[in-house]
This record gives sequence, structure tokens and C-alpha cells, in this order.
Amino acid sequence: MEHITLLLAIVVVTALVFDFTNGFHDTANAMATTISTGALKPKTAVAMSAVLNLVGAFLSVEVAKTISGGIINEQGIRTEVIFAALVGAILWNLLTWLLGLPSSSSHALFGGLIGAAVMSAGWSAVNGSTVVSKVLIPAIAAPLVAGLAAMAATKLTYKIGAKTDTKSTAKGYRAGQIASAGLVSLAHGTNDAQKTMGVITLALVTGGVLAPGSNPPMWVVVAAGVAIALGTYLGGWRIIRTMGKGLTDLQPQQGFAAQTSAATVILASSNLGFSLSTTQSCSGAVMGAGLGRKGGVVRWSTATRMFVAWGLTLPAAGLVGAGAEFLTKQGPWGVAAVAVLLVAGSAVIWALSRRKPVDHHNVTADEIDGEPAGVVTTAIAAVAPPAPAGSVAAVADEHLKTTIPSPAPTDPAAPAAPTAPASV
Repeated sequence: MEHITLLLAIVVVTALVFDFTNGFHDTANAMATTISTGALKPKTAVAMSAVLNLVGAFLSVEVAKTISGGIINEQGIRTEVIFAALVGAILWNLLTWLLGLPSSSSHALFGGLIGAAVMSAGWSAVNGSTVVSKVLIPAIAAPLVAGLAAMAATKLTYKIGAKTDTKSTAKGYRAGQIASAGLVSLAHGTNDAQKTMGVITLALVTGGVLAPGSNPPMWVVVAAGVAIALGTYLGGWRIIRTMGKGLTDLQPQQGFAAQTSAATVILASSNLGFSLSTTQSCSGAVMGAGLGRKGGVVRWSTATRMFVAWGLTLPAAGLVGAGAEFLTKQGPWGVAAVAVLLVAGSAVIWALSRRKPVDHHNVTADEIDGEPAGVVTTAIAAVAPPAPAGSVAAVADEHLKTTIPSPAPTDPAAPAAPTAPASV
């Protein structure tokens, strides 16, 4: 600890700030469906998730080792490169949070690291095979696997409970949802908190404090766990609203299936050292659960925006990280300029978010920024079987029936109503 310079200390603090934004950005992964179905109250849900994220941070260091010694080559990388990478990741996290888009904090970090490393030392600084095998392939596979698993699990749960009373089974599934949400939170801490541990360890290696290939010191593990837990407790209410209400309408059975499927994928990948996006896994599971119920539909307009954000995350964070590294290469004034830009950009995004705040009071509101269901969803809903009684869709249908009067029956004996003259 006595060898840590001022610059290295700034990088460590910035990494913990990223970890904090990762926490509130990804709270929705574990708790969006639990909150939207009413299984837990919003504040209770985020408090539970925060505690389990902290516990999960101590379970493994495999993902941390992937980042600290896998994504980029440690030799020849300056500490300023890590700082520039974190700036790119933080700003992208805040921007997508402002828009309510569940993008990947993990890919924002990877993009920032790759962009800053390439600007500093060229493409040779990036381990392309590791990026492909442990970042890009899991990015494509994880949401597909989680989505298919959630769809199958949803169909199975409805088939098993077809002859049981909906109200009595809903209570049991809500209890199961709470347990599965806890499992997702534990998995999130195991996977995402380690990413910050890996970054701090990489910074300590570049600063000469640790030898290459070292495991994260215990103080790094504790600091990263506490930072992500505090961010989780703050609650990323905008993204919770999108995942809980914006993608599809979920019942407790679907929420249970989605969370269990996502947790299984995340925990398996953590043990294998795959640094996948927990956001993409959970989002894929939510969409799969939405499609797994008869009459269930996905709001593809929201999903499309989310897919676009996923595709832009790596290159966008990479460009910001590269730009920040270009400035830090100019010397101390460049590092100071990057720090000022980070603070100023964060402040602007926060100020914009206050224009239309979302918190635990309105996170379960039915209207999602006034967004219509979309052409595809409307078409699917028109030909889909009726939604199960008591579901959000069934309630909406009943509301339409009561608010839109049906045409009065025609009485043959009644005189015909006068017709308006045709307009020319």
C-alpha cells in the first residue's frame, strides 16, 4: 500500500466509482421482475440484492484473473491507460442509465480497456483470442441460452400448474421468485464485482505494486464488494422499469423462470472464467419468459433499442477510452483534463435525469415513457390466444371492453336512422 502513487490512487478510486455505477446500472438484472410482479417492495428488493452482491464478491476470482491478465497485455501498459478505460466505461454506463437501456457494464469496461490500450500501444496490446473466446462468444451465446431456457421453463411451469388454482400457485411462485432473485444477486456479485477487482489488480501490476499474474489482494476484494453493494442499494430505477415493465408483462411464474435461468447461466460462466454480461443474460431470460406464456408478447420496439445499445457498447466505450488515453499521453495536464471531463459529463447526465425522475415510487407505473406496443407486438397480440385470467394483458383487455362501447344491436322494426348526405 505504501508504494501506491497519487495517479494509482486516482485510478483505484475511479475503478470503485465504476463499480458503484455497475451496481445501480445492473440492479435490474436481479430485481426488475421481482419488483414488477409485486413479490417484493422496491426498497426491500434492492436492499436484499445489495447484501447478496457483497457476499457474491468473495466467492471466486476467476473472472478477475481473466481481466487482469487476459484481455490486454500487461507489459508496456501505463497506469494512465486504465484510467482512460474507466472514463469510457463510466460515461457509457451513465448515458445508458439516463436512457433506461439495460446495456452491458461489462462490455463498457472491455470496450474502454481495448480502446485505451490500442491508442497507447497499438493492436498488439490486445489479446484477440481471449476477447473472442471469453467476451464476444459469451455475449452472443448467453442471452440466447438464457432466453431459450427461460422460455422452456415458463412453458413447463404453466403446463404443470394448468389444473391448479392461479391465486394459490402465484403465492408459491412469488416465494420462489424471491429465492431466485437472491441467486441472481449472488451471481451478479460473483461475476461483476470481480471485473473491478481485475481492473484494480491490473492497475497495481502496471504501477509495479504487484507482480504480473497476481490474484487480487483482500483489500481490493472488500473494496469492490462494498462499492457494488452500495450502488445496488441506490437502485437503477430507470433500467428496473424498462426490464420489469418495458420488455414484457410478467407473472410470478414467468419471473421465477426468468431469474432461475439467468442465475444458472451467470454462475456457470463465472466458474469457467467467462466474463459475460449479466445484463444480456437477464434481458434474454426476461424476453424468453415473455414468449413462453400463451398470449405473452415482447415489446420489440423497446427490445430493438436495447439490441442497438448492446451493439454500440464496445465501440462507443472504446472510442471514449481511446480519446481519453490520447489526452493522458500529453502529460499531467491531460490527465487533469480527462478527470474534469469525467466529472463534468457525469454532472450533466445527472442534471438531465432530474427532469423526469424515476424512483421507487413510480418504478412500477404502467406507462413506459408513453411508448406504444409497436407494430409487431400488436400483430402478435391480435392472433395470440387469450391471456390467462388475472394477468396484466387480461386486465387491459377487460378495460378496453368496458371503455369502448359495443355497437347497439339492430332492431328490424325500428325506423332506419337518417343517413348523412355523401360529401362531394
